[in-house]
Amino acid sequence: MTNNNAYNTISESSTSSSLQVGYYSAILTAVITIVTFGFALIAIPISGANCPGGCIEYPYLDTVAQFPRDYLWMPLAMMLITVYVVLMVSIHAYANKEKKIFSQIGLCFATIVAGILLSNYFIQFSVIPVSLMNAETDGVAILTQYNAHGIFIALEDLGYLIMSLSFVFMIPVFGNKGRLETVVRWVFTLGFVLAVVALVVISINHGLDRQDRFEVVVLSVDWLVLIVNGFLLSRVFRKQLKENENQMEKSL
Repeated sequence: MTNNNAYNTISESSTSSSLQVGYYSAILTAVITIVTFGFALIAIPISGANCPGGCIEYPYLDTVAQFPRDYLWMPLAMMLITVYVVLMVSIHAYANKEKKIFSQIGLCFATIVAGILLSNYFIQFSVIPVSLMNAETDGVAILTQYNAHGIFIALEDLGYLIMSLSFVFMIPVFGNKGRLETVVRWVFTLGFVLAVVALVVISINHGLDRQDRFEVVVLSVDWLVLIVNGFLLSRVFRKQLKENENQMEKSL
């Protein structure tokens, strides 16, 4: 009997810890995404489909003057991606046993997203500006963010499309537990649907010459999902924490 009580205490402590991590990571995800969004908006496009005028053309070598303004959002985005992975781990820990297969898949996709986007942002921030400053221009055109057909935009397309897919596999975790979780489920669903619709529509209209059109849409959609569900999930985790505390008090 004593062993069972000790096991239950350890289990409850573990659950509380995972819920606390989920609570704080959800809030951080929402807040960091808002800040990142703000810094990204001040980086006015000087190339690509959204350039308002006076655009820089290939090979995009006259862009060193844009540093650091156009790059400030990238370290924040790296923080955002890191906290997003922690949030997905927390959702996996929160999932009921029969739903963990879905959350595990979602977490795997989140790990892939982190690998793609963290590498993309770190290389862009650390390599391109200093290469231009030192007149080391070989290969810059294909790597720079200003190339709407370049590697940077392509990796963002892929990373944020997979992020929307990670949302899909977290949907079953939030089922039949009240209105709050229903809203979380629908926000995740809407994020994925909008990302897929955007990809289809833009691809039909522009083919492979999507430039940065899809990147802007899918990034904005995914970030809005992280902001809204970040705040909602913090309430979900907080509510579960209080329920656990009440149950522990009753059992004493």
